[in-house]
Amino acid sequence: MKKLILILFLAVSCASYENFRQITEEFEMPAQTYKADFTQTWQAVIQVLKRFDIAYQNQEAGKVKTRWMDNTLQVNFTDSFGSADAVKAAEFKLMVNVAEGYSYGRKVTKVTIFKRQRLENDFLQGWKEVPTDGIQEKTLLYRIGRLIENDNKLKEIDKAREKELLETF
Repeated sequence: MKKLILILFLAVSCASYENFRQITEEFEMPAQTYKADFTQTWQAVIQVLKRFDIAYQNQEAGKVKTRWMDNTLQVNFTDSFGSADAVKAAEFKLMVNVAEGYSYGRKVTKVTIFKRQRLENDFLQGWKEVPTDGIQEKTLLYRIGRLIENDNKLKEIDKAREKELLETF
């Protein structure tokens, strides 16, 4: 009896593993650490994500979530050079986390972006979640970094100008 229960348990657990295999096999969420305080990084994240349809935004928790957005044309264009057939519909959702921390006594923030991508080949199969290529997430992290870098340079210019005005006064 115990062997039967054990075999049944293993069969069920292996079946559920198939649903989450994508997460366990070489899955790494794109993340970047910035030398900036939380408020500055949060403003850069919101500015980069303003072109998306934001469903949830909480600065205290450091979380931003978008609604499902259609990207059928982009998926079909990138797959047009491959052997795969065109998909009927495709959509994605972004989840962004901003966390504050310290590195060598200096405030830093870490931004993590998780993208869920779903495809529908035909209405009989329904939606199927597929792994993302990571390009959009890395692009968004790059844009956030550039905004923070430009903001820091503008602050340095303002400090230098203020110092110059004080010296000439």
